[in-house]
Amino acid sequence: MEFRVVQGDIAAQSADALVNAAGTSLQMGSGVAGALRRGAGREINEEAVSKGPVDLGEVAVTDAYDLDAGYVIHAAAMPHYGDGQATRQSIRAATRNTLGTADELDCASLVIPALGTGVAGFDLEEGARIICEVIDAYDPTTLSDVRFIAYSDDAFETVRDVATAITESP
Repeated sequence: MEFRVVQGDIAAQSADALVNAAGTSLQMGSGVAGALRRGAGREINEEAVSKGPVDLGEVAVTDAYDLDAGYVIHAAAMPHYGDGQATRQSIRAATRNTLGTADELDCASLVIPALGTGVAGFDLEEGARIICEVIDAYDPTTLSDVRFIAYSDDAFETVRDVATAITESP
């Protein structure tokens, strides 16, 4: 499976599945969710919310609507209520469940953001390390192209450095 880090707007990516950094309510607010909602149209939020709430670390799948993808996998790495903070366990479970769901959907390509960072309050470098470790250890069935996307220059450099350290270590 090819794994690489890319920079840009997730809503502008072309893949079989794009991943939303969701809260457990699946309500699409700001950040990655907002970008996907703006790109897909308002129907995506309505469909996502109708499938929630989900447990922390779980995923739900919606159509991608106007995005250049077949599906959006909503990965709940943060609780929508309470303190709203992601944990190592929630990021690990959300990443693992995302990869498994993409395989179940027969996806060849997937674009995943830094789940649990940003508004969820988890440190980007540590979150990226967890996500990269899960991707690196994953044995895919259909997935052949996994892209870890970062939006800003600083986030891209951080994620790229973490991914390089993990994928090039013996």
